[in-house]
Amino acid sequence: MELLDHMFLGSPLKDWLIAFSLGVGFLVFVRLIKGVLARRFMARDKVSQNSVYALVAMLVERISMTVIAVLAIDMGAAGLQKGDGLQTWLSALSVIAVIVQVTIWGNALISFALKRYQAKVQNASGERMTTMRALGFVGRFVLLSVAVLLALDNIPGVKITTLIASLGIGGIAVAMAVQNILADLFASLSIVLDKPFVIGDFIIIDTHMGTVEYIGLKTTRIRSLSGEQLIFANSDLLKSRIRNYKRMAERRVVFTIGVLYQTSHDQLQLIPKIIREAIEARDNARFDRSHFQGFGESALNFETVYYVLGPDYNLYMDIQQAINLEIFRRFQEEGISFAYPTRTIFLETGDKNAKALGPFVVQATGSEA
Repeated sequence: MELLDHMFLGSPLKDWLIAFSLGVGFLVFVRLIKGVLARRFMARDKVSQNSVYALVAMLVERISMTVIAVLAIDMGAAGLQKGDGLQTWLSALSVIAVIVQVTIWGNALISFALKRYQAKVQNASGERMTTMRALGFVGRFVLLSVAVLLALDNIPGVKITTLIASLGIGGIAVAMAVQNILADLFASLSIVLDKPFVIGDFIIIDTHMGTVEYIGLKTTRIRSLSGEQLIFANSDLLKSRIRNYKRMAERRVVFTIGVLYQTSHDQLQLIPKIIREAIEARDNARFDRSHFQGFGESALNFETVYYVLGPDYNLYMDIQQAINLEIFRRFQEEGISFAYPTRTIFLETGDKNAKALGPFVVQATGSEA
């Protein structure tokens, strides 16, 4: 008994044994409860498919044993003789540990909500998924910022108001040093909020085109038609002219056909009718106009406008091919010939008195003669 009454660091050994027993007992108790509750709620979730059970099981699984160990130390040391400084630091560590645990749970809740939403709306549009991911990022950022500020506020000797003021002054210097990164960060927020495009959209930027795969904090990644991944800085994207074909309700198509100058007047009058019938015979196509546009260098030109009632490029090409084949067939039936590049040159003799000689006409195909 005298050994237990021996003083060690200001407290008898029996108090140290009690403190150690309380700490270890609390740690073991929480570990056992964590395992039992996690298994039970996971089993209930598999049987009932109830999201509440899944949420509780996830929160139990996210209990940090490091945090529990810090709390166990503070609990065990409650009966020991401690200086004011040590007691202050133990209390501060306990509060910070609780803040860390709450932050872990908050991050888990955000991830759980995003996964449940994605599973619930499997066919959700790219716009909705982009918005949800952005909200998840903002939520995590706010959660982490609040947790850091609360933790700093509980550290002895740290005045958070002075720290925030110092961060404000230093933030100006940091912002100047990383202004390109910040520009891309704010550009990503602008893309998410303004939604010029979302994941899954087919866009064209200058001479580059592809489908949007990922919108990040600094870059946006696009899968091109040839298969490679194109990576753009977000700030560069907002400075560019972007053509978004995913949001196109219908496609306006303009094409020109040229026929020979030898085409008769009756045949010229028939051509707009042939083109109109070829377009109106196609599904998902709306005829607009077809006119004898003008006299070209080597052809009589007809301009036609129609609309494809859908944004799909393959649909447009299928319709255009069918129209071209039908026009070609009808032109063959009516004896109308397509024009080809020609140049007519008039030659005069050098003898001004030669009245019998008229101009010679030379036609060259594909080049000047």
